[in-house]
Amino acid sequence: MSCGDPHGVDCHKVLEAVYLYLDGEIDFDHKYLIRTHLDECSPCLRQFGVEHEVKLLIARGCGGERAPDTLRKSVLERLRAARADAARAEFRAE
Repeated sequence: MSCGDPHGVDCHKVLEAVYLYLDGEIDFDHKYLIRTHLDECSPCLRQFGVEHEVKLLIARGCGGERAPDTLRKSVLERLRAARADAARAEFRAE
């Protein structure tokens, strides 16, 4: 997704970090960059809004239950590995 305008942070990178942003799991500098991008980019802001609503619906539906820390760590490790694999595939020479 991209609005076609140049930004300090690529739209794809912003959308990858949306859940980290929503969960408050991102450092101040990156949070500022994402917030600035969302202020400038309507398509990303719309997608952010959708993701925010999904997060709220899940939170309401789960009644505040929290996954065990071991499961959370396992999921995060798999997500990092999948992102790394996707990044490697994206930069392969064709």
